Amino acid sequence: MSATDISATKTGRIFNFSAGPSTLPIEVLEQAQRDLLNYDGSGMSVMEMSHRSAPFESIINRAEADLRALLAIPDDYSVLFLQGGASLQFSMIAMNFLAEGQEAGYIVTGAWGEKALESAQLEGSAKEVHSQKEGGYKKAPSWAEIPDCRGLAYVHCTSNETIQGVEFSSDPSPLGAPIICDMSSDILSRPVHVSAYDLIYAGAQKNMGPAGLVVVIAKKSFLAGAKSGLGPMLDYKVQDKNKSLYNTPPCWSIYVTGLVFQHLLSTGGISGAEARNRAKAKVIYDAIDQSDGFFKGHAEVGSRSLMNITFTLPSDELTSQFIKACDQTQLDGLKGHRSVGGCRASVYNAFPREGCDRLAELMADFRKSH
Repeated sequence: MSATDISATKTGRIFNFSAGPSTLPIEVLEQAQRDLLNYDGSGMSVMEMSHRSAPFESIINRAEADLRALLAIPDDYSVLFLQGGASLQFSMIAMNFLAEGQEAGYIVTGAWGEKALESAQLEGSAKEVHSQKEGGYKKAPSWAEIPDCRGLAYVHCTSNETIQGVEFSSDPSPLGAPIICDMSSDILSRPVHVSAYDLIYAGAQKNMGPAGLVVVIAKKSFLAGAKSGLGPMLDYKVQDKNKSLYNTPPCWSIYVTGLVFQHLLSTGGISGAEARNRAKAKVIYDAIDQSDGFFKGHAEVGSRSLMNITFTLPSDELTSQFIKACDQTQLDGLKGHRSVGGCRASVYNAFPREGCDRLAELMADFRKSH
């Protein structure tokens, strides 16, 4: 049992299966608690200090350096810490990179891909280049299934769909156009080759930190081709030039996210996180697969998410009874999204293995008694 698991059992905390905001490492919460009134001898909280001050400059610089180390981000990529969450990026991407007379392509594998496309279409010409909607969003395509995208301003994909529990299992092969990826729900959960993408963005509240922050990792040459004349808060080039400090950034979220990066580096980095995540997900997927069909996974086996495990029961009545049983045993947040139904167990990086074991045990007991 890890230190995080031990702490979770001693503090009276529930097991939070919510799709986000999600569980943070106990060690990070305890460090933030210690620093709350007086950060590093500064005499003030991070929530009080100027974003132009030396202490905060150190915080944001270390956060960037640690993220670069975790993901092996090449030197020719910029790292931005912005506000507005991933959903604002849906619009910002099109505003910055979709010029008049151009068209963007979207690979749609679930609800968030749909939303990204809808936002882009409000800003310019954008189309589906591949969609899994007809199949009920149960799988991610192989990259060989994506048509040639030459001539498009960019092609957008979502690495992991939280609602349907569908995840790409590999980085993209070249598609003939710049590749932009929403990694909000699986960033830092497994290795990725940053150089396979021209821009990556991710809301912090799944695997990185508190809500209110979005991290953008972008190739500098791609940013250089962005449109000019946008409002400065929506202009990636302005944000990059000002090193994410054009205005007051979400300082507290950046600070806690930096602590998460430090924690990840001290616990085996991305490879360590991936090993833990695969072991955790296996516990629940085994419970599904060994239930003789009582529990049915939504995603096809080859596209199963490590982060969001979606499954259904034989009836809505049984689903309600099962979720009630979960609530009574401190297993919280398991109700599935209305578009899929059933249950969803979100087991992000900091979610403890013990919670997965308890859920699997309850699934087995519930099946036997029903």
